[in-house]
Amino acid sequence: MNLGKPILFSTSEYGYLKAQMLKSRRFVDGQIARSVARDGTANLADVPFPDGERYHRLLTDVVDREVILVGGTVSDRATMELLDIGTGLVMEGAARLKLVLPYFGYATMERAILPAELVKAKIRAMQLSAIPRGAMANWAYMLDLHSEGIPSYFENGVITRHIYAKSLVISAVEAAARSWQRTSSHKLSDGSTCGGELGTKLRVRQLNCHAPNVDDVLSGTGDFKLNDFTVASTDAGRAKWVESLCRDMVKLKLPVHPAFIIKRRISGSETVVADISADVKGKLVVIYDDMIRTGGSAIAAAKAYLAKGALAVILISTHGVLPGDSKQKLRDSGCFHSVIVSDSHPRAVELADDFLHVIPTAQLLVDSVLGAKGK
Repeated sequence: MNLGKPILFSTSEYGYLKAQMLKSRRFVDGQIARSVARDGTANLADVPFPDGERYHRLLTDVVDREVILVGGTVSDRATMELLDIGTGLVMEGAARLKLVLPYFGYATMERAILPAELVKAKIRAMQLSAIPRGAMANWAYMLDLHSEGIPSYFENGVITRHIYAKSLVISAVEAAARSWQRTSSHKLSDGSTCGGELGTKLRVRQLNCHAPNVDDVLSGTGDFKLNDFTVASTDAGRAKWVESLCRDMVKLKLPVHPAFIIKRRISGSETVVADISADVKGKLVVIYDDMIRTGGSAIAAAKAYLAKGALAVILISTHGVLPGDSKQKLRDSGCFHSVIVSDSHPRAVELADDFLHVIPTAQLLVDSVLGAKGK
């Protein structure tokens, strides 16, 4: 069956990512009306009805075509829209549906700890699996999942693919390290303390420099010998991932060493930092975690690394969830030179500024869904 050029759609919150993916010129632009005028004219603007219900109408013919729908389960409403549009695409004749899920919500609720807890990651996967299929199987692509087991929760023959953003993370880490080293020139001055009790014990040496210009390094500039630096995790739970990341960076001749926090539990709900697995004194520390939510763990880890003599800390994550005032808490902590995340979550795109840098995932997603050299 000749499915033609794939048609790309998105949920309302992921229009920005659809626009970036369309720049590859490998898709037809799929249009959806999200409101309707009194005269029946279709509107692209997302305007809910007075009672909160929402309108969708496909404006692009999908009969016997391959369609790609980009959308994350970032909220219950977003999940419902993903289900509505996905189901509608198949009902209107799409032969093959590919869901691209840059951010999979409830990923940390992938198993039950207490009796009768609802495993929401599994429930979300089962809901997406309930989207009917056309003539060919449905697919689901997910980016840097918190748990490797989540793809196994999909049912009804849905073909799953876990996309790893390691190449993007490595580029971002190298960019941040080069920019920090280039702009700091090792000129340090006393700055503010890193909050809490640590402030009475440690004078954090802050750098008189700009936030890292990721684009400079990704475009091939800033080529000079890097000093040793550390890629670290917030705790031992991500240590294997960070160690794997460092091994790949060493293969690229980057002078990097892994580190992670060793915690000790002092009660059923409280842990303290017992030690750090590596010597970080006099080094830049780049903390990596798969997602940043409130930032509490990252701040605690940064304080520990600074207390052990790290010169500065940069925080990098694939998913910048950052609800409420989380970004401001990260900034106000005084612990971070900068924060770098991908555009997998719309909240990160909304909050981007000279402190929070956002790197694009569009090309990685396009190549993963269609292949680097073609469909």
